[in-house]
Amino acid sequence: MSSKVMDRQVFAAGQIIFREGKPGGAAYVVQEGSVEIYKATGGEEVVLGHIEPGGLFGELSLIDDAPRMASARARDRTVVIAISRRQFEYKLNESDRFIRAILRILLSNYRQITRRSVKLEAQLRKHGIPIED
Repeated sequence: MSSKVMDRQVFAAGQIIFREGKPGGAAYVVQEGSVEIYKATGGEEVVLGHIEPGGLFGELSLIDDAPRMASARARDRTVVIAISRRQFEYKLNESDRFIRAILRILLSNYRQITRRSVKLEAQLRKHGIPIED
């Protein structure tokens, strides 16, 4: 494993960090600034949330090879620390096989619930029903 522990990356306001549907090779911890997570559905963007300093995003792609479920962009000048899949797999391989299996099952369930939730929210918005955050 490489001796490089942290990979700091800086993004300008509005800059895309990753796009929905693309392969994911890293997760990110926000060190400074903030990140908006959004999904394109029905021709519009649905904001799923905001990640503030200390928050983690993009972590789903570390556990499985599925494409990114949403996009991420910097809301303002943002500094993140990237955690590569290689670093994560190194740590995960040191853990118990049972724990790895449970993580993968939980991730699969989470992805299914998120997909359903986003579709439902888009349908509600289309019919003019307000959505509370």
